[in-house]
Amino acid sequence: MQNILVPIGFTENAQNTLQYAIDFAAETNAKVFVFRAYSAPTKMGTMINVNNIIERETNLYLRTMVNSVDKKNVDIKLISARGSVVDSILSIDDELGIDLIIVGAKSNSIKEEIFLGKTAGSIVKQTDVPLLTVPEDYKYAPIKNVLLAFKSGILKSKTALNPLQNIVKKFNTQVNLLLVKTPNYEQEDLVIHKDLEKLQATLTVTENATTFQGVLEHIKTHNPDMLCVFRRKRGFFKKLWEKNTILKEEFYTNVPLLILKGKK
Repeated sequence: MQNILVPIGFTENAQNTLQYAIDFAAETNAKVFVFRAYSAPTKMGTMINVNNIIERETNLYLRTMVNSVDKKNVDIKLISARGSVVDSILSIDDELGIDLIIVGAKSNSIKEEIFLGKTAGSIVKQTDVPLLTVPEDYKYAPIKNVLLAFKSGILKSKTALNPLQNIVKKFNTQVNLLLVKTPNYEQEDLVIHKDLEKLQATLTVTENATTFQGVLEHIKTHNPDMLCVFRRKRGFFKKLWEKNTILKEEFYTNVPLLILKGKK
């Protein structure tokens, strides 16, 4: 793992998310790119160089955020980009190659029922970069136990497991597989891919209406430091990925959530 991107918003938890990302990068010898997208008014009126002013203010905000945390000798770069968050991330990934995005799960919305806000949700939905969401006020700790939940043992992407494999290698993490047999499953879904088998410390097979219900049933037994899922067209968050916000009543976890995708 070489490059970690950390989108920073105007949220109370932004500093905590950045500190988590830096702590994680310090352990994995990765670079951190602190990023914020901005937009300029379409009608400038009498203001001159308004775009330059907004860019300077954005960079100042990023520098202030970085100066407020313990940098731990991590290589940290600042990126401000004009345009949408998703389009900017796609461009940054094309130019630098991003291995992981770390973002706060807490939205800047005042609605307490929201688990993933619009920014995090849109990144999950519209990019192929793996995403690690950090719960509000969650402090970094070495990742010793991961629960990987899925409804099919089929892997179509050769890169999907890369972030998890890197974590296992670095932290000697125990990965507990949770295969959830949902209605209308096919026999081929029960065949565990060889790369998943290599990560497997334990395997639990359960039958539930949804993968999420399987997680709810077994997460206390495993007590993981991190929950891991795949973003698939017919996978764990099939319906959740249709929108850019996720409510706590639809999904919630009090540990970091690693969403594996895999680039084609």
